Amino acid sequence: MASMRFPFSFPQPQPPQFPRPFTAFAVGVAVAGASAAVVAVSSSDRPFLRNALNSVFSSGHSLPLWGSLSLADSGVSVLESKTGTSFPSVLASSQKLCGIGLRKKSVLGLKNIDVYAFGVYADDDDIKTHLSDKYGKFSASELQGNKEFIDDLMENDIPMTVRLQIVYGRLSIRSVRSAFEESVGSRLQKFGGSDNKELLQRFTSQFRDEIKLPRGSVIHLSREKGHVLNTSIDGQEVGSIKSKLLCKSILDLYCGEEAFDKQAKEEIEHNVASYL
Repeated sequence: MASMRFPFSFPQPQPPQFPRPFTAFAVGVAVAGASAAVVAVSSSDRPFLRNALNSVFSSGHSLPLWGSLSLADSGVSVLESKTGTSFPSVLASSQKLCGIGLRKKSVLGLKNIDVYAFGVYADDDDIKTHLSDKYGKFSASELQGNKEFIDDLMENDIPMTVRLQIVYGRLSIRSVRSAFEESVGSRLQKFGGSDNKELLQRFTSQFRDEIKLPRGSVIHLSREKGHVLNTSIDGQEVGSIKSKLLCKSILDLYCGEEAFDKQAKEEIEHNVASYL
């Protein structure tokens, strides 16, 4: 399987060289005395994320000392430069970042506000286990836009996490609950028919009124083994539901045909294919 299209590696303690102009992004680096790095990625030209992550995931060398902002899981973070939101490149020691995006919401049809930035993670070993027999002979570019490939990603028992990082400072938990009632509800109906109101209510009731969501709050929607959806807010578990239908409906919001962020969807497709 072809590797991700990343043009640089880390054999020497020097900043990476870029093969083309990159007015839309910046790479922030500083000598910090630790193996870490920050990659700033603009939402307007996110294919650069592929280059940055592959240099980390595919290199057999340790990261140089010119990075900054170390993270416990991997020592590397990816910065969504429009909102300043930082994402670790690895979660739970084995789930790799596949793509980042923004959830926008129209206000009175006049302007869009950035509600939250999101990152989608998947366990690369499980991707290989479940998908390589069927898709391993294809290159990442050949799988781009392949609906069946993404459907299989969402259907199979592959641990994945959608990390939501709140960027809108006046977001209420009621707004989140209402938004999920609409978006997740439409996916439950799409994949499972109309008789799923109880399942939807079980999911949305996890977002209780007493929960506060200031700017910087982090919500994890994690599909664990056995198609169990685990929901946590700022590190505290708020609920766990075993439902293949619910897991697929959540993932479809970010990876499916009508994903919130089309660029992020393309990024996810490419990087998941590259992990085969």
